[in-house]
Amino acid sequence: MAVTNPPGIEKMISYPSFNNVEEKRYYLKKILTGAYRIFGKFGFSEGVAGHITCRDPEHTDCFWVNPFGVSFRRMKMSDLILVNEEGDIVAGKHTALNKAAFAIHAAIHRARPDVIAAAHTHSIYGKTWSVMGKLLDPLTQDSCIFYEDHGLFDDYTGVVDDLREGERIGVALEDKKAVILKNHGLLTVGHSIEECIFWYVTMERTCQSQLLAEATGNELVKIRHEVALQTRDYEVGFPLAGYFSFQPMWQDIVAEQPDFMDIAAPEAPLIL
Repeated sequence: MAVTNPPGIEKMISYPSFNNVEEKRYYLKKILTGAYRIFGKFGFSEGVAGHITCRDPEHTDCFWVNPFGVSFRRMKMSDLILVNEEGDIVAGKHTALNKAAFAIHAAIHRARPDVIAAAHTHSIYGKTWSVMGKLLDPLTQDSCIFYEDHGLFDDYTGVVDDLREGERIGVALEDKKAVILKNHGLLTVGHSIEECIFWYVTMERTCQSQLLAEATGNELVKIRHEVALQTRDYEVGFPLAGYFSFQPMWQDIVAEQPDFMDIAAPEAPLIL
């Protein structure tokens, strides 16, 4: 069962509102590009591997994604491309699309209409944990975010270049916020880009934490089931908690690398 926002939380934390679809698209592209810069800053890149997508607010069968071969650390708003459900680039100045990005993300966006954004990279601790072929344990407050809310795709068959493979990943994800791709890495989704990115960052660090804990050779003390669920559902693991927890990372990347915002105002209507 998907984790939802606890009653009354919207009085404390709320998503931004927009006057029109152009304003919303501009906002989403700005956050998406900043998310790439955050991933680049944290070292979540391995050559040309890795991708973050965002569903377009008007053309909901299309998603924005990075062009193939552009560094996360160099991404700008004007670099983003819009891809339709057939894998055609329908907007943007670049002409190259990562086939794996399309195969994985198109299937997830189709299967999960609630998902606005999805993120997958070959980050070091995530791909290291993935070789274990098992789920994360509720060892810390942060790991409770994923307690009974992440899946395992237990069938690595090489680089994902087929929509059917993406569909199988979607089945493993179900209605959860994340999935571990065995011998591959991590994938997270969110009802906002902000939520999706915070889940990814903290899942990578949760993998690191459990790897370090297991390396001590000591017996690991797990958080009790009912406490882990309480912590997930009402404290750290609901959608608006992910959205809000992203904000310090956003503040830092805007202060450090403002050049990614190379489009100054909401763009004209998008005609496909």
